Amino acid sequence: MSEIKANYCQFPFKIILASGSPRRKELLKNLGLTFEVKATQVDEEFPLELTAEKIPLYLAEKKAKAYKFERNDEVVITSDTIVWLDGNVMNKPLDYNEAKNMLIKLSGKKHQVYTAVCINSKLKKILFYDKTDVYFKSLSLGEIDYYINNFPVYDKAGSYGVQDWLGLIGIEKIEGCFYNVMGLPIKKVYEHLINF
Repeated sequence: MSEIKANYCQFPFKIILASGSPRRKELLKNLGLTFEVKATQVDEEFPLELTAEKIPLYLAEKKAKAYKFERNDEVVITSDTIVWLDGNVMNKPLDYNEAKNMLIKLSGKKHQVYTAVCINSKLKKILFYDKTDVYFKSLSLGEIDYYINNFPVYDKAGSYGVQDWLGLIGIEKIEGCFYNVMGLPIKKVYEHLINF
């Protein structure tokens, strides 16, 4: 009797990742998806009255609206991640001083990481988010300087990557999805694609 193997990552539509993030690309690839990367370029301005999860939800949808469909069977994934500390948003740092100030503020504290995702086609749209609590140890100025000088921080919300050096030495614990902090709540993405 021949064994029938189900492939849970083959879908009857063409998946487009409209993001230049290498981490999101890696997560989708590790999921076993066949997809194409077509990064959209949009400004990341948002209304100042938005707070917490409303910011990445707005930006993920804004990125989705910027995508120009080429085929009727395309399903486009856009996403945005922010770090939220004490009622203030931390996006990507513009320069060394901003990155250093962000990490000093995060040192020894708990903060939230919100990632929003928009899965969009010509006929349907799903918009959702996930939240993870991240606890940092107290970081020394030497550790912060070393990290900024030796690792890419300028493409990361809050100036750090959970999967790289600062995450390894600085994060005491997380509550919630690890991959959400990397930039994509991949389990939720998978579940929504299954039901799309």
